[in-house]
Amino acid sequence: MYKKKNVARLRYANPTVWGLISDSVDVSVARTYLIGFVSEMVRILNLESPRLRSLEWSQQIQCLEIFRKIISVRSERLTKFSLLKLLWHLIHEKYDELPENLSDGFFEEMIHLFRGMQGRSGIYDDERYPEFAELHGRKAAVMRSDQLDGLARKYLERSGKYLSGLENDIIAERKQNRDRILNVLKGGEKDWADHRWHLKHVIRDSATLGKIISLKTEEREAIDLARSRKIPFGITPYYVSLMDRESHRKKDHAVRAQVIPPLNYVRAMIANRDDKSGALDFMLEHDTSPLDLITRRYPHIVILKPYNTCSQICVYCQRNWEIHDVLEPGAMASAKKLRQAYDWLRAHPAVREVLVTGGDPLIMGDRRIDQILSELAGIESIECIRIGSRTPVVLPQRITDDLMTVIGRYHVPGKREIALVTHFEHSYEVTPEAMQAVQCFRKKGISVYNQAVFTVENSRRFELVALRRALRLIGVDPYYTFNTKGKEETKNYRVPMARLRQETKEEARLMPGLTRTDEPVYNVPGLGKNYIRALQHHSVLTFLPDGSRVYEFHPWEKNLALANTYIDKDVPISDYLAELKRRGEDPSDYQSIWYYY
Repeated sequence: MYKKKNVARLRYANPTVWGLISDSVDVSVARTYLIGFVSEMVRILNLESPRLRSLEWSQQIQCLEIFRKIISVRSERLTKFSLLKLLWHLIHEKYDELPENLSDGFFEEMIHLFRGMQGRSGIYDDERYPEFAELHGRKAAVMRSDQLDGLARKYLERSGKYLSGLENDIIAERKQNRDRILNVLKGGEKDWADHRWHLKHVIRDSATLGKIISLKTEEREAIDLARSRKIPFGITPYYVSLMDRESHRKKDHAVRAQVIPPLNYVRAMIANRDDKSGALDFMLEHDTSPLDLITRRYPHIVILKPYNTCSQICVYCQRNWEIHDVLEPGAMASAKKLRQAYDWLRAHPAVREVLVTGGDPLIMGDRRIDQILSELAGIESIECIRIGSRTPVVLPQRITDDLMTVIGRYHVPGKREIALVTHFEHSYEVTPEAMQAVQCFRKKGISVYNQAVFTVENSRRFELVALRRALRLIGVDPYYTFNTKGKEETKNYRVPMARLRQETKEEARLMPGLTRTDEPVYNVPGLGKNYIRALQHHSVLTFLPDGSRVYEFHPWEKNLALANTYIDKDVPISDYLAELKRRGEDPSDYQSIWYYY
């Protein structure tokens, strides 16, 4: 329940808005007063406004427009919730009418918005106007360069605290890990270099894993429950070698979180496993699959899924509803279904690119991969075959000379491109072995791209910057950063969209252009990728009592054709900041997050 001091803070944040609602006999009158107030404020601000610098002026205009939208009848209709009614009941002290889940997070959202509407966001309060702006010529340039040196040192120090697997001391630690794993699994040096040995010894239970690394009680309980209820779980020996022996997760937090499921995840998966309505099909692939194995959301590219399993299971994979087990027998699509898929592609020559994914297609044998690439290459209209695989991250030994001979055969510049898209999620995953695997593709002229999922595990200040820098050093181009979506079973991992927008503007933007080539996106279920870099692709509809924002996402067809929008509830910013604080972060370092709408 909210604290009374928050009511006083809200009143102080914008006495004018408070007074207009207080003077209103009902919600309808309050709406009329407030819309008139916002319109007048925007008119005044568009006249001469010497009091505000341009950036604070822009911030104030944005906040006024956001407020006008969230009190609109349209927003109430789309969200089935009236924020204005909540405010009216609160200000008129009708406490019995307030929702039980009214939280501090809601007040934080409203207080920051109210302050912004008055030009008091506070973002620039501690910023000194740069002295070089008052100078000209060489003097200005030298002063500007000195300032940039200071910024660079500061930000490199921040990103440098996130360790990479390329660092000598980490390499040495992992050699010890490897030796310990080989001892437990009774393997030798030659075995470690053989991907088939790793696949044969995928670790599937807490007892074996517990002999290699220390497990917390909850980690062990989650693994045991997952195995007992047939929830997919498995980790390659190589990937376990990236985990620290201790269970504190100070360095390997992202690695452990990738594959060791939280208890609430396992319980949610169990609850939904028998739901035949597709509750776990969050991306609504059933609605965009014109044929088995094929998914299509865009004019020129389709997804082909010939192999429905992986060498290990990533907890927050968006296709976890399809995968039944690690290396599950029978995961390979039938020859009949594959033939139907190839025939479908021939009948749709508008498709110029095929993303071969799954599951992880590089876990198939060389002969299978050769067959599939040969069939796709034989379709004249296909200009690009994109392979989606996490194998370079979790099993780099699989990228053999024989495999690269097969794949390289179909990369024909000027006629057909082969590209690899992989999933590094943290700089701690970037290792010499992964670099060698990536370079095998690069030496064949094949480009390698990365798609990161933005989660609590890689979302601290400059944490993703550290990943981008490490990727560029090993030959990988950052491609997409996906905002985590509203799947109940993966709520532990979710980050407010405002944080990704903040990261893009305040951290990625400071890096050289070739290092920040990834695009922040929200993958809209059933529709496709929404570019969240700017407000023309989405809008805030309301703030819910628990502090969540509700967004309306615009489809990629915007300005091309009419298509449905998509409504989704985000995670509360206040909850996210509390989690960062628990992890040792200072929430004040993230204060501008409230103004990324």
